[in-house]
Amino acid sequence: MVRINGKDIEAAGQNLLAYLTDQEYRTDRIAIELNGDIVSRKDYDKVTLKDGDSMEIVHFVGGG
Repeated sequence: MVRINGKDIEAAGQNLLAYLTDQEYRTDRIAIELNGDIVSRKDYDKVTLKDGDSMEIVHFVGGG
């Protein structure tokens, strides 16, 4: 299980970029914190989610 934004999700073993794409996240409008570290957008395809990981996905929104 991977804790994503406070919820336990069956995502262990998945590539981070594949997970984000499957969940229809716009990778140009989010930031990822994995186990307390910010993941660079260029590294999303190099990261494999592991059992026990904790991830926060933050969305950027525009407005005035």
